[in-house]
Amino acid sequence: MNNASPVPTSPPRILIVEDEAQTRESLAEGMQLEGWVVSTAASGTEAVRLIESEACDLVVLDWMIPGRDGIEVLRHVRERGTQTPVLMLTARDAVVDRVTGLESGADDYLAKPFAFAELLARSRALLRRPVLSAGHFLRCGDLQLDTKARTAVRAGEEILLTPREVDILEYLLRYQGQVVTREMLERDVWKQPHRFSSLDNVIDVQIMRLRRKVDTEKSEKLIHTLRGLGYRMGRVSE
Repeated sequence: MNNASPVPTSPPRILIVEDEAQTRESLAEGMQLEGWVVSTAASGTEAVRLIESEACDLVVLDWMIPGRDGIEVLRHVRERGTQTPVLMLTARDAVVDRVTGLESGADDYLAKPFAFAELLARSRALLRRPVLSAGHFLRCGDLQLDTKARTAVRAGEEILLTPREVDILEYLLRYQGQVVTREMLERDVWKQPHRFSSLDNVIDVQIMRLRRKVDTEKSEKLIHTLRGLGYRMGRVSE
């Protein structure tokens, strides 16, 4: 893999968080017509649950939603290490509001009312953007991966990884805070979009070896197995 985001071999996965049913359904229908896979949420609580349990490539997040508002949701998932691009939607278009949204972790900001064509254009731009745009270093806790040099360091000590282990670690880091399934790894790391034969055992062994190198003798474990779901990269406190 190169130092950009994993190149998707399947349609982008979009999460739309909007409490107004007609708007939510209209946005979902329009994005589905683009060939994108769309999930929706009507509240901040539901949004957090979906972001943390299902990997997605873009979140379209309304500011004024019930429960935890969009800013609270955004700050929460960013604090937990989720780097998924977020496009904030809101009727609040004052400069101070735009600054608040961007400083809270939004990648782009679109004021209501807006043209759907502009929403699509901004969404496409975010989907093309590397998940982490700040250089070529991916981090989680005291673990750092240099995607250009393809070297990993934890707590100041280099971790010797095979090329496949580097690929897996990069993928987990880019989707940190989210569930990564075996199917995702098979499709995006092994580059096998169609399951002619299962690679589950191979993937499990590779993850086990990677975990030994990354987490053994460390008080804080970063690679977690979620029984029946897949894997998740994140700090213990997350």
